[in-house]
Amino acid sequence: MATTDTVIEHEIQEEQDLWSGGKQPFKASYGKLMMWYFLLSDAFTFAGFLIAYGALRFSSPTWPVPDFVFSTAPFGIHHAPLIFVTIMSFLLIVSSVTMVRAVQEGHRENKNGVVFWMLLTVLGGAGFLMCQAWEWTNLIGTEHMTVTTNPFGTHTEDGVYLNADGSESDETFKAGESYLLHKAAGGGHGEGHDEGPHYETEVGDYAGYAVNEKGFVLRKFKVTEGEDQGIVKAEALGPAAFGALFFFITGFHGFHVFSGVMFLLIILINAASGLYVKRKNGYEMVEKIGLYWHFVDLVWVFVFLVFYLL
Repeated sequence: MATTDTVIEHEIQEEQDLWSGGKQPFKASYGKLMMWYFLLSDAFTFAGFLIAYGALRFSSPTWPVPDFVFSTAPFGIHHAPLIFVTIMSFLLIVSSVTMVRAVQEGHRENKNGVVFWMLLTVLGGAGFLMCQAWEWTNLIGTEHMTVTTNPFGTHTEDGVYLNADGSESDETFKAGESYLLHKAAGGGHGEGHDEGPHYETEVGDYAGYAVNEKGFVLRKFKVTEGEDQGIVKAEALGPAAFGALFFFITGFHGFHVFSGVMFLLIILINAASGLYVKRKNGYEMVEKIGLYWHFVDLVWVFVFLVFYLL
């Protein structure tokens, strides 16, 4: 009888222990678990944005070609497809490596090591943000792309451009080639792209071109092959969704990077002051910001794939 009572008491004690709150799921602290929940929800958000982009991208008859859109870089570098964004990606990937080293030094309770590697991580993130700022400045200020306007188009037919007076020029193109519309008043095709003729005109339809209400010159051309051979057509703005999605998704990711850099700076200052040495959980805060930073880097891999490679 005593044995039976002992077994029952043991089972009751085990049941109470299960609900006592003393056990950590997967041996993860509350802070780490909440970070994983946040990252999971954020992953769904980014996935929704990228899936929407893919749906629009592959349902549109034409779409800007990344090699043409992203072919400029600072210091007068032109016609260098994806070189600049590759540098951006390299900075972010290297910062992920330095973040790993900071976490390792935290496990070793090495304050100086944590501070050093976190500082390099901050510099990598800041470098990425500066590169993104230049990219946006170039697209908006030089090439006139906005959330509602996409000046990058793609020819769907072979043709020959007309001169301003309506006569045929020597400038031909093939289906699939890209073009960048330029502004009528004092605008060129944009730094890093072929310069076209300059037009100082009002909105209207002219012999060899038209000027739309947004001030872009729409050059006319004659189709040279296919069912529409001999018909004169004009260039058109590219799909507006490209500009809107590009600025929104890369901006949303950039906001995550900026937030990460700010949190990294705060944790860096705390680590340098010796705050985490006094805590029982050591440098767990460094581990948590490390999870966030690796997530930001991983998301960029998919953003890079979708916008710059497809």
